[in-house]
Amino acid sequence: MEKNMLYMQIAMKHLPEAKQFLEESGVELNLEQIQPMISLLTKVMDEAYELGLQEGLARKKD
Repeated sequence: MEKNMLYMQIAMKHLPEAKQFLEESGVELNLEQIQPMISLLTKVMDEAYELGLQEGLARKKD
């Protein structure tokens, strides 16, 4: 759970940049759409973290 809160903070930190990019691309983002997008982003970050963790553990064994 602590990891998810950290991911949420990271996502919120970069949200203005993402919102600007989407708006410049013609996609408007409202508050109702932000939460599912951030949830998806945190899933991606969690999967990337787990992949890095597994790679790190595998290297440590070598």
